[in-house]
Amino acid sequence: MPLDFNGKVAIVTGAGNGLGRSHALLLGSLGARVVVNDLGGSGSGEGRDATVADGVVAEIRAAGGEAVANPDSVTDGERIVQCALDSFGRIDIVVNNAGILRDKSFHKMSDEDWDLVYQVHLHGAFKVSRAAFPHMRDQGYGRFVMTTSAAGIYGNFGQANYSACKLALHGLSQTIAIEGRTKGVQSNTIAPIAASRLMGTVMDEQAMTLLKPEVVSPLVAWLCHEDCESTGNLFEVGAGWISRVRWERSEGAYFDPAGFSPDDVRSAWEKINDFTNASHPTSTGTTFQAIQQNPHLA
Repeated sequence: MPLDFNGKVAIVTGAGNGLGRSHALLLGSLGARVVVNDLGGSGSGEGRDATVADGVVAEIRAAGGEAVANPDSVTDGERIVQCALDSFGRIDIVVNNAGILRDKSFHKMSDEDWDLVYQVHLHGAFKVSRAAFPHMRDQGYGRFVMTTSAAGIYGNFGQANYSACKLALHGLSQTIAIEGRTKGVQSNTIAPIAASRLMGTVMDEQAMTLLKPEVVSPLVAWLCHEDCESTGNLFEVGAGWISRVRWERSEGAYFDPAGFSPDDVRSAWEKINDFTNASHPTSTGTTFQAIQQNPHLA
């Protein structure tokens, strides 16, 4: 039986274009009632246009779905969640997708370049998610999807602001997953590569054609569905490819905590960087377990 979202209410931020639009259209076509949020600003964060979300709402309604437009900034997350409650009476799904780019090499990056990217990507996702979380917790059900980037996972020249905020979103998601686990609230992170007005500044036309947003949205929909049990995980996705990404830890080297020198670290450097017997940590508890295995503590 095909997945459906009948009875569920979803907020998709930055849903007027690109990935957000694709997510909203798919969720709407599968029965979710959708709050299409978009401030209508430029790709670098200037201006606003309250009509940007209206076209997506019209598309959802024309296909037989239910949707409302919301033009609030994600930094006013409480208003976006209240829009969902006023329009549909509940909130089940939040897809944090809104974003801007203000690329500069690190030494040329201004405070404004940093602050605007932080406000939209990280602070905005915090504000929307914090407003939605208590409602999900009380009803015993909720799904969050955070949007990171390969630049957040691996870093990228000229994107210190963007990279820092994008990786921080995964940290936010992991903690929401931990705090929501016993209350039916799940959170996952996607790192999409897809054609968008932001990507159009760094990719050629052929690549943009291959990287359709529509081939990212099926993963988002699955992560938002009640049958999906994934939480606290990270996925790269694009051009028909989906892969889960996880941390890897080398076995490492142990030293006497009573004291050791930089020379000791240099001597053990090869072992510290040897991933032959690597593990894949999933919690802070595994860090303490590794420390407790230090033979010098015996």
